[in-house]
Amino acid sequence: MSNPFRFAVQTVVLATGLGTGWTWAGTTPQANPSLLELGRPPTEAEVGAWNIDVSPSGAGLPPGSGTVQNGRQVFAQKCAMCHGRTGVEGPMDRLVGGHGTLKTDRPIKTVGSYWPYATTLFDYIRRAMPFTAPQSLTPDEVYSLVAWLLYQNGIVPEDAVMDARTLPAVRMPNRDGFIPDQQPDVPK
Repeated sequence: MSNPFRFAVQTVVLATGLGTGWTWAGTTPQANPSLLELGRPPTEAEVGAWNIDVSPSGAGLPPGSGTVQNGRQVFAQKCAMCHGRTGVEGPMDRLVGGHGTLKTDRPIKTVGSYWPYATTLFDYIRRAMPFTAPQSLTPDEVYSLVAWLLYQNGIVPEDAVMDARTLPAVRMPNRDGFIPDQQPDVPK
């Protein structure tokens, strides 16, 4: 009787070998560089388009700014369909409220109750939202959305302006609820 686990391991090893280009002597890319004439090195602009991470300290935040008022409009147009008119109604994740619930039997993890850094909110929205068109928002729209969500959660006043200078200075309610990363920011 054959061992199904052994067959699975052999299949994975074979597939991995084929995927990595294991070949017989004389046909390796080192022996015949013309075998790999695929693609080209990316340009600086292409790398820059994907190098959009923002650290908790704010390193990587782009130029631009946003207000609560503008964020209210952008949220209504691009976010309310998933998160509700005020960020509470859903059908997707609730973004507002949950203050004081993390130590209860039913914690409500929202921007205002759970997230440790406002810059992380910027990074996430910029990369992944809106769900139907990720990375389609301008930096001003992202700053505005962050300003509105922070205002909705009672973290910043209604006249707050978020930019690369003010956003890292926002102290989130759950800042001390996480163990900070001990690795220094990597300069861009």
